[in-house]
Amino acid sequence: MLGKKLVTAQKRGETRALCLGLGMVACSMMMYFFVGITIVPFYTSSVWTTETVCKVLKANIKDKVFCPNSEGSEEEEIFPYPCLQVWVNLTASGQEVMLYQTEDTLERNPKCSYVPDKLENSKEVKAQIETIASNFKKYQTFPCYYDPGGTQTNVILSRLYPSKGLLFAFLWPTLMFTGGCLIIVLVKISQYVSVLSAWQ
Repeated sequence: MLGKKLVTAQKRGETRALCLGLGMVACSMMMYFFVGITIVPFYTSSVWTTETVCKVLKANIKDKVFCPNSEGSEEEEIFPYPCLQVWVNLTASGQEVMLYQTEDTLERNPKCSYVPDKLENSKEVKAQIETIASNFKKYQTFPCYYDPGGTQTNVILSRLYPSKGLLFAFLWPTLMFTGGCLIIVLVKISQYVSVLSAWQ
């Protein structure tokens, strides 16, 4: 009687462990799919792939511009922000080009090197942009990314999804997939040992 209860409890534990392993594998596949349709296209479509050294030539704050996200809306004139333009000397080619913060900055407003995320407080935004401009004037040389193919003549300060970020995005689903497969293998080994012991 006690042996039957132990066997039943063992089967239940194996079933739960098997379900856990299969669930982890399924979740990892969903995470792979999510990363594949969100991060990977942005990474592969970016042409700024080669890192070089940029030297600041000038960093000026121009007249205020309107928030590009509110274009065509009634709130268009509520969120103007100072337009920071940073021009750098590209070490790889010696050209004078304009610097943008990321790939997204160029799409949002090609006239400005930096587009603030939050535009609620105009004083904070102005102070933030002035701080960024002073930092560029203070630190004259820094790494940047350019397009080796020559499609884009400008450069960016940092990539939205660098290689390390892409690897980190795939790390968690890989660990979950490996853990799920390991649990399934251990359950199958346990079942095989149980059957072999019963047969003997």
